Amino acid sequence: MQVENLYTSVACNRCTECADWGPNGWIAYGACNAIAIMDPKFQGNSAKVLFTLVEHTKRVNTVKWLDHGKLISGGDDGNAIFWELGETGATKSIPLKGHTNGVNAVDGVRRQDGSWLLATAAADSTIKLWSLQEDTCVCFQTISLAGGFCFSLRLKLLPKSNNVLLAFSGDDESVSLWTEQLEATGGGDSLGLQFQRVHKLTGHEDWVRGLDFIDDGGDLLLASGSQDNFIRLWRIAPRSEEQMRENRIDLLQLSENEAEIKVEEKILQLGREAWYAVSLESVLYGHEGWIYGVHWHKTEEQELRLLSASIDKTLIVWAPTEQGVWLEQVRVGEVGGNSMGFFGGKFSGDGHSIMAHSYQGGFHIWNQDPERPQLWTSNVIVGGHYGEVRDLAWEHDGAYLMTVSADQTTRLHAPWLQAEANPTWHELARPQVHGYDMQALALLSRYKFASGAEEKIVRTFQAPANFIENFRHISGIKNDEAGDALLDSLPKGASVPSLGLSNKAVYKVETDQESSGKGKDEYPDNYFVPITLETPPQEETLMQNTLWPELQKLYGHGYEIFSLAATADGSVLASTCKASNAEHAQIILWNPSNWKQLQKLSGHQLTVTQLSFSPDARYLLSVSRDRRWCLYERQDSSGAYQLVASTDKSNGVHTRIIWSCDWSHDGQFFVTSSRDGKVVAWKKGEDCKESSLNGWQAAGVLELKNESITAVAFSSNYLSGTDDTYILALGTETGLIKIYQLARGEWKLLRDLNKSQAHHLTVRRLQFRPGNPLQLASCGEDHLVRIYDIKLS
Repeated sequence: MQVENLYTSVACNRCTECADWGPNGWIAYGACNAIAIMDPKFQGNSAKVLFTLVEHTKRVNTVKWLDHGKLISGGDDGNAIFWELGETGATKSIPLKGHTNGVNAVDGVRRQDGSWLLATAAADSTIKLWSLQEDTCVCFQTISLAGGFCFSLRLKLLPKSNNVLLAFSGDDESVSLWTEQLEATGGGDSLGLQFQRVHKLTGHEDWVRGLDFIDDGGDLLLASGSQDNFIRLWRIAPRSEEQMRENRIDLLQLSENEAEIKVEEKILQLGREAWYAVSLESVLYGHEGWIYGVHWHKTEEQELRLLSASIDKTLIVWAPTEQGVWLEQVRVGEVGGNSMGFFGGKFSGDGHSIMAHSYQGGFHIWNQDPERPQLWTSNVIVGGHYGEVRDLAWEHDGAYLMTVSADQTTRLHAPWLQAEANPTWHELARPQVHGYDMQALALLSRYKFASGAEEKIVRTFQAPANFIENFRHISGIKNDEAGDALLDSLPKGASVPSLGLSNKAVYKVETDQESSGKGKDEYPDNYFVPITLETPPQEETLMQNTLWPELQKLYGHGYEIFSLAATADGSVLASTCKASNAEHAQIILWNPSNWKQLQKLSGHQLTVTQLSFSPDARYLLSVSRDRRWCLYERQDSSGAYQLVASTDKSNGVHTRIIWSCDWSHDGQFFVTSSRDGKVVAWKKGEDCKESSLNGWQAAGVLELKNESITAVAFSSNYLSGTDDTYILALGTETGLIKIYQLARGEWKLLRDLNKSQAHHLTVRRLQFRPGNPLQLASCGEDHLVRIYDIKLS
């Protein structure tokens, strides 16, 4: 069996310096506890996450490319890791262990002898310096910050020498410069290189959050970006002994009335007999908010440019004039929606593109127009959730995948069909941006869904006309009777009023003249603007212009909604909430045609964790924290559901919480999985003994020792050439996904997906895509949504 990763969606962690654009064209970024490697020029103008690197056990805080295929990362687990990458993943990972708290800044330089000098800063108030030769990494110095904190650090080889300069910014609003000096080590006999402080750059009035070095002729330029909204440029220029002498004579010869204005220079000795003058070159002001990142780039013509990223929602490219005055050359961003600005920005290797990652973890990329260099246009990108993803559902024909997350959003992922290229998957809409963490999801039809959050209400939504038009165009949907029947009557879009939770329908879009003095000017962030998409939408468009209007709120539960399910034809919706007694553990059935309650089903004592209707809607299956499952059958006479089978202490195979359940596509089997590591397939037997099972019996039990099975799903068809061999996927609490074959009660493992291929935290939901080919979607607590293409050998 071959399993290929078709689509990976995940946001960037909310940290500064958490994304970097490498010289090989790939973007590496921290994604929960993993590092995602994205190709922003996949198939020309699309983008795709190629693979993930999983070694850290807590959140990744910072990543930095060092060279082609070489990367260093730091995480909250107190470790930094040096990576070597191949085309499909990591070929080598070397951990740097020694910090006692989260690592938040990393950098490295390669010396002339081929060895690496690496620096890591952590929340344990230390900076550690490491020497890496081949596969052995040794910490040779620890700099104590005496309770202080290092925000950013950079290493740089000094021009014309093998000496390294270390610059780091601390919580004292200054930038410290350290360099290597020969020092006695051990008993005082041998000499070794140790870093010592040579100077402190002062002038900023708040924390310095971004640093970057670049060579400028024989000099070095250091940029520092601060929370005081200013950028300072410092020049570090080599000086010969002759220049030093001349400088002293010049100063002595200047009488008081001849005094001229000179930039103050500080003379430093960096290394043996190497003198440098440090001076403030320029102060740049253009941002109206904290500056979180600065990045240098040198063009092919050797012209310098500096990129700065700020929480004020803008990126600025700065360039010097012929007179040496630094001016704003390009400003991009100023994104709408409820974005909170940028946490970092980087140039691409060629300097013709710039990238930023935002507070919500979304990426923004702008490409320079070759014809008109002043024009920068947005690039297609892959985004994702920045909180744990708790539920997902395929549209009934597999046209798109919808997911809900603790980041309070519902997102719709669909393929982008382009001529002569394989489809690539992207986020096409964000139907719901809510004020509560999302929990559950059920699709009622192609353009209608219900969602549940950590509130007592079930909310239902319908797609607006603007979405249907764009979705058909981008995903190449030809026959769409559901959309044809709705288009004329639907609103254009939706907007959320300030301080509101409900998406309000927008039927008539006012022109600029009509709206002047009205809502558009008062609440520009929340105002809907219809869009015509030729490519998948950008982050700001998703936030603002792809909401779906809310149809109805369903009241009836006493606690937060926990699970939802709908019949295949969308005629019945079932919902449950968190419960600690039988009354609140009841399942409520709703009629989506008039939104009235149909009935309440009793049977469980504690929270119902998952619901599943059989494909023909004859049965409703529920599993619960009370370690039991219940089966309800629809009565032919009344159409109401009635409890017909359940497990009890004598016949329930499971001994712990049952997390998940699913039906086979033919309705012959259902499967349950639990915390005790057991997965049980159940079938209706011939002999109907008097028991609560009512003839249902375990037709195959799989037990995985020391695992908790949190998600299970049947494939939507048989194994080819057979009519009694089923494919199932299991997801575990540790993040693994296992694909099994079930035939006549026997389980056979076909494929095991490890943490790099699957998830590195609990798998929350699995579901196979309806129809052919065989594709599986998964989501987990690690913020990842993945789609796999499965080929049976």
